[in-house]
Amino acid sequence: MSDWFEIVDESFEQVLASASELRCIADGFEFTEGPTWHQGGLVFSDIPADTIYRWEEGKGHFVWRRPSHNANGNTVDREGRLVTCEHGTRRVTRTERDGSITVLADSYKGRKLNSPNDVVVRSDGTIWFTDPPYGIKPEQVEQSANYVFRLDPGAAEPTPLASDFSMPNGLAFSPEETTLYVADSDTGIHHIRRFRVTDEAGLSGGEVLATIDTGSPDGIRVDTAGRLYSTAGDGVHVFGPQGDLLGKIKTPETAANCAFGGAEMRTLFITARSTVWAVTLAASGV
Repeated sequence: MSDWFEIVDESFEQVLASASELRCIADGFEFTEGPTWHQGGLVFSDIPADTIYRWEEGKGHFVWRRPSHNANGNTVDREGRLVTCEHGTRRVTRTERDGSITVLADSYKGRKLNSPNDVVVRSDGTIWFTDPPYGIKPEQVEQSANYVFRLDPGAAEPTPLASDFSMPNGLAFSPEETTLYVADSDTGIHHIRRFRVTDEAGLSGGEVLATIDTGSPDGIRVDTAGRLYSTAGDGVHVFGPQGDLLGKIKTPETAANCAFGGAEMRTLFITARSTVWAVTLAASGV
């Protein structure tokens, strides 16, 4: 076992490149989250610092937006615009090309969302996000459940698709977008569930696919071979499409989220509390 990776199944060697090396690309933060590859650089959140940072190779990191309204998860839509979950305002927003911000969702049935956490965009333009009550007090909760939502293009409010989660967190589609993976990060649960996406863009199934053995799952991503990458207490756990643990990418601090980017989407970026890490792999992200 190397200092920074652990092979559980020999197929994990297909994930690692011969020159793979885990490197710290930025540090000194309070709690990093929400990495996404955006216009040739990495965008990520520092939630308590109320800041979104941008990192570029050769330039390092710099403030991209402050205040960020305690931004958490970020993703990029099919037009290259940044979509962000904001804890402070309890909403999902989109940054337009001119820098203006459009509020996409902030309520359901006339009640404030809990605390949008993480978000993905499907190729049909629908936006899917999780809404646990992290970051708000119990008396501030207005929703009857901690939903997984879908927001259709132009819709006034989102559509709930799953209501039986304790703490829905990271989410990701399979390469063909027929499966949605959702992490449940509540203490004592710490598993990832698998749903089938129906023809009507709904969800069916929801069985447990994998359980994290150290800490809880948080942000998750998928590569082009269908392998699932989940952050955990000791780094990033990599699972096969059927939920078998293949190996781990170890980080010195608890990993909160991850995202593919860089050339051919082969660099995995990992936000881990006060630090951000990068490792170039043989695998390529969706």
